[in-house]
Amino acid sequence: MGPGSNIPVFDGHNDSLTADGHESLSDGKPGGHLDLPRMRAGGVRAGIFAAFTRSDGDGSATVARNDGVLEFQPAPPVAHEHAAAVTNSLVGRLLALERAGAIRVARRIADVDRAAAHRDEPPAAIMHFEGAEAIDTELEALYAYHAAGLRSLGLVWSRPNAFAHGVPFVFPSSPDTGPGLTELGARLLRRCAELGILVDLAHINEAGFWDTARLELGPLVVSHAGAHAIAPCSRNLTDRQLDAIAGTGGLIGVVFATPFLRPDFERDAETTPLTAIVEHVRYVADRIGVDHTAFGSDFDGATIPAALGGADGYPKLIDALREDGFSDAEIEAIAWRNWRRVLDAWWR
Repeated sequence: MGPGSNIPVFDGHNDSLTADGHESLSDGKPGGHLDLPRMRAGGVRAGIFAAFTRSDGDGSATVARNDGVLEFQPAPPVAHEHAAAVTNSLVGRLLALERAGAIRVARRIADVDRAAAHRDEPPAAIMHFEGAEAIDTELEALYAYHAAGLRSLGLVWSRPNAFAHGVPFVFPSSPDTGPGLTELGARLLRRCAELGILVDLAHINEAGFWDTARLELGPLVVSHAGAHAIAPCSRNLTDRQLDAIAGTGGLIGVVFATPFLRPDFERDAETTPLTAIVEHVRYVADRIGVDHTAFGSDFDGATIPAALGGADGYPKLIDALREDGFSDAEIEAIAWRNWRRVLDAWWR
């Protein structure tokens, strides 16, 4: 392995808390993509751990239209009471892992820095909600979740809620699929900025993206998505969105989910090479700069290229980036430093 093998890795999005088998997250679980042994093997010293409430079916059925458009059935909304109950359990799972000494919930930037500096200590875990349905319309629960360690919030998954409209999974399609933020959504974002909770724009539609940009609350961050110019599905970002992210000092975490990497929207893990991830990293870096490019795997929430495998495959990805011409300093920015910078900006 090359001289950059000791570069610490920040994984910008995983669903391992929500996935089946979470009870063995600290000891290693069969199957799946991310657990603590795999994190150690892959040099992953910090990551964003998502709490997610599933819709019934999660829109898994697909329809092929006559015009060739492939679309997932829209995921139905989830009730606040159900989302709050599920989210409370997932928060408890993360806090139990911290109590057991398996991870350290990062509540300040010093916790992230400590994870990078002390490789023999537990990795840092950033508590994240993928969809804000657990937050009540008075926004009172936000204070309790912040006290528990919430430091990153995505307004939506790919469905509507009281705050915004998630982008449905459509191929080929732009992310311009519906209305933007609600008035309540704008209030929630302002409250997040006041508390120091990073706002994640993954899964939001284009109108909601631009509504958020106009609020000018902090760096624009999309934790897990790809380049629409390569893979033209609704979940990926247009060049104009990428440019806006760079203009605020933000970042995009390049997703590893095969449909969002491939120009044909196929899920096949075996035929999706590691270079598919590299291609998106290279496109984003060339378009808006290395300083706005990062990793956002979606481990345990998507189909991942078999050539990568899981979190323990990060050294292979780093070697592939080096082979593509990225320097070790550039790889360190992509793998760690850029996430550290935007967290520090939001957690001020």
